[in-house]
Amino acid sequence: MVNNRGMDDQKIESLWIHLHWLTVLAQQGSFTASAQRLGVSKASMSQRISELERAAGVPLVQRTTRSVRLTEAGQQLVDGMREPFERIAQSFSSVRDLADVPAGRVRVTAPVAFARQQLVPRIPEFLRAHPQIRIELELSDRLSSLAIEGFDLAIRHTATPPDTHVAWPLCSTRTVLVASRAYLRRRGTPQKPEDLAQHDCLHYPRAQDTPAWHFTAVGGRPRNRPEAPRVTVPVSGPFGANNSEALRDAAVAGLGIALLPDFSAQSALQSGKLVEVLDGWESVGTFSHQIYAIRPYASHVPRAVSAFVAWLRVALADGFAVRA
Repeated sequence: MVNNRGMDDQKIESLWIHLHWLTVLAQQGSFTASAQRLGVSKASMSQRISELERAAGVPLVQRTTRSVRLTEAGQQLVDGMREPFERIAQSFSSVRDLADVPAGRVRVTAPVAFARQQLVPRIPEFLRAHPQIRIELELSDRLSSLAIEGFDLAIRHTATPPDTHVAWPLCSTRTVLVASRAYLRRRGTPQKPEDLAQHDCLHYPRAQDTPAWHFTAVGGRPRNRPEAPRVTVPVSGPFGANNSEALRDAAVAGLGIALLPDFSAQSALQSGKLVEVLDGWESVGTFSHQIYAIRPYASHVPRAVSAFVAWLRVALADGFAVRA
């Protein structure tokens, strides 16, 4: 006979997997995403949660047509299970790392443009050297919560990695101002930042109504001033995008002058499709000058993750300078 709590006929040990799936559902926010994360069917996911609710005797999730939210009871259960499951995962990783060869899955999130242009072309070399490691890469410009979404590592183009995470510097970057030769023949070449106000400038849309670029002279800081004088120029143009690949391609097509991170401009500069302008000035405040690998603090870092970070630091050590 089942009592009000529904546990007489069912041992708690039989529900461990159900509890784990509930924590994944809390992270992902939908049955579809949770099933994909676990590699099971959506029907199986829903069935396990329903079985857990019957065993608990109370609703654990609120289902809608678009999303799933935990009830107060469900949230309490997930909060209590998060730390034990994290310890289990770390213990298993520690045991697995006793093997001579790094192995296992590494889930990575990285910005779209950087991943497509610099990371994906390099990953085959890593996987050939580490055949027992699997890389799962999510290309996204959204800042993910690594712990909540289950990522082992994030690649970030940032000046301020979060204090709550470990950050390994991978390489330095710089911001370059570029245009096609055809555009410069048609409109002329700017000689100083202020000239950009008369040009078509391809920019990232920002919150302010009028986009502006900021520059300092290269090597132009007076000895008695802590910072070089800054020149701010309001800019406008026929095209804006929140992706550096899109801006690069627009510049190659002759639409205007673009401000890009060097890792996006590198191939077009090497091929001569773009050239740098205002090389006596450097941009400030638009992009960071550092690429990091970031992961939450943990007492144990899986060997597969450590191996991938170590390889990235070597593979990206030279940065993205244009080579003849």
